[in-house]
Amino acid sequence: MLSLWGKMNNASAEIKKLIDYLDSLREGDRAVDLLVAYGEGAIPYLRKYLMEGNPGHIYQPRQRAVNALARLGAKEVLIEYLCVPKEIPDPVFRFGEEAVENTAARALAKWQTDDVFAVLLQIAYTRTLPGVIEALASFRRQEPIPLFIAALVDDVSRPAAENALTALGVMAKPALIDTVCAPNPSEEDDNPSIRLCRRSIMRILADLPVTVEEWPGLVELLDDNDPEIAILAARIAMKMAHHEDMAVRTMIEKFPLLTGTFR
Repeated sequence: MLSLWGKMNNASAEIKKLIDYLDSLREGDRAVDLLVAYGEGAIPYLRKYLMEGNPGHIYQPRQRAVNALARLGAKEVLIEYLCVPKEIPDPVFRFGEEAVENTAARALAKWQTDDVFAVLLQIAYTRTLPGVIEALASFRRQEPIPLFIAALVDDVSRPAAENALTALGVMAKPALIDTVCAPNPSEEDDNPSIRLCRRSIMRILADLPVTVEEWPGLVELLDDNDPEIAILAARIAMKMAHHEDMAVRTMIEKFPLLTGTFR
């Protein structure tokens, strides 16, 4: 019969072997299942692999390590990983590591706790990672709304930010209206990112109920320089009593100007 020490050594050797299999295209996913079966004993080895391993353009093995840690309940390791500053000059390697970070952030969303929310919010102030946005949105809290709106200017983060704001719905509406009704940049100072941000906001608002009290802040957008903004404002007007004629006139005027305005 093996001694306890011998059994521990055997387990350690097996876990190390499975860690190596995370890099395997064929056996990587099975290795995750087997590592999880070892329980908490696998956590130190997975942490070492994640924290000390080198980022690369093949990032799926590191995502597997994150998934295994999440299934093992290693919340603190995932937080530690996300909070460690990473200087990765190679853009391809940086893209790969951000994919791993996104996976870790999404995994953390299963812990709907104040400490996880605080960590994700802190990260979002410096990096608008889609996974962080998605995880924050799952908490359905107001604090990240300005960060979601700010993320609309970023091409990578915009889809996640749009989904987050859409999911928050009425909760996000006051901030959306305030942002889109702020003074429009002059034509020479405007830029595509700002235009896309404002269009995203209007698409979200067009699918939300707008009250009579909120409409006066939006009515001026019927004359917006961006024809898509104006038409989306007209869509909102169509749902408002006694504003149908105004909406139709705007659509007739602005539709011919839409050519070339879409992404």
